Amino acid sequence: MNSTTSSSTLTGRRVGVVGLGAMGSGIARSLRRAGLTVHVYDVRAEAAAAFAAEGGVACATLAEMARACDVIVSVVVNAQQTEAVLFGDGGLAGELQPGSVFVMCSTVDPNWSVALEARLQALGLHYLDAPISGGAAKAAAGQMTMMTAGSAAAYAACEGVLEAMAGKVYRLGDRAGAGSKVKIINQLLAGVHIAAAAEAMALGLREGVDADALYEVITHSAGNSWMFENRMAHVLAGDYAPLSAVDIFVKDLGLVLDTARHSKFPLPLASTAHQMFMQASTAGHGREDDSAVIKIFPGIRLPEAK
Repeated sequence: MNSTTSSSTLTGRRVGVVGLGAMGSGIARSLRRAGLTVHVYDVRAEAAAAFAAEGGVACATLAEMARACDVIVSVVVNAQQTEAVLFGDGGLAGELQPGSVFVMCSTVDPNWSVALEARLQALGLHYLDAPISGGAAKAAAGQMTMMTAGSAAAYAACEGVLEAMAGKVYRLGDRAGAGSKVKIINQLLAGVHIAAAAEAMALGLREGVDADALYEVITHSAGNSWMFENRMAHVLAGDYAPLSAVDIFVKDLGLVLDTARHSKFPLPLASTAHQMFMQASTAGHGREDDSAVIKIFPGIRLPEAK
């Protein structure tokens, strides 16, 4: 778990953040509030420029970031994007100084994360398997959860940085893989809970129950879950702007099932939830908020945007 770190010990230290989406932008701001000099890179140059206008440093290339920073926090979508960030043309791996640390915050196959650690170690670089959870609001407040695993040297190389960007930093092992495995299990629960919440709300709408009343009762009853309370609020507002998209759970629940398949472990609920998100994506809702999985249910009238 995390410990309190004085901002004075971080002042002036240079950290890079790759990926300024909903989570990455919040992480970058949290690090800057802690006194770090934060360099950012995003494929959308305007996103990096906006952060620079707030007091950060925008990097035009990954190589520029690598030359300026010895701690890189990567908050891109998946393993493919992480590969490109590290090993693509002008990627970080060929430019970072030995002893630098790469903090990987994406949800990925745990076996891929294990292999990445070995690849970076061969280049003299440290690696932390460090998926994150908590949503954009907690990232912006520096209160998200990190599920980390890596060598003692990797933790030492980014001392204080993790605590500056997260409320809870769990150390789950001395080598990569454990962090990603715990994140996979978290995503199993998150995906199933969203799917179940959507199914429950859809049934209520089908039966003619007032949607606002149903939400009020369930959120004060034993059947409530964090996902019901959070995501069904989006449905009631008719707001499907993507904070976490349907296609994220197509990916993440796919990783859950791949992990379980490798060890021949049955996951009937996760399998059903995955099919529900797949159905929503196929119907054209892949880039909408993951609460849009409710749109797969026929014969219901969803609340309109207020």
